[in-house]
Amino acid sequence: MADEGEAKSADPRDESEEERADRNLGELLQELRVAGLGVQVLFGFLLSLPFTNRFTHLSPGQRNLYLATIVLAAVATALLLGPVAYHRLVFRQGEKERLVRAANVMAIAGLAAVGLAVSAAILLVTDYVSSGLTAALITAFVTLLFAGLWFALPLARRR
Repeated sequence: MADEGEAKSADPRDESEEERADRNLGELLQELRVAGLGVQVLFGFLLSLPFTNRFTHLSPGQRNLYLATIVLAAVATALLLGPVAYHRLVFRQGEKERLVRAANVMAIAGLAAVGLAVSAAILLVTDYVSSGLTAALITAFVTLLFAGLWFALPLARRR
């Protein structure tokens, strides 16, 4: 029995480095399934927009915003699916720990790209519907919500 004064392990699991890498990879791939599905829905919606009748009514600025939004959604898709491709290409090559580290970086960057893509899509829609201050306020709120919940809160809790 450990003394109360002794420092406890940050992770009480009794697992080898290999088992930890397996668990971390499994958890990460599960998270990517959820995030990947969301960005794919957004991307599909964005791809269909130019084929609607109302797309021709967008201003040049809104068209540029649309292009930025679709590029962000494509970047998010690439980053969130990147770990899956990496895993397939290094399968059974003894690269799991390196894969987990790279996949973690891709996932974080992918989430940032998703947050920006959704925020840009919100700006596009609110600018089309309302424009001006209302669009800016709604977009700022959504962007801050993503930044706060996805990045600021977890980073603050890490410390």
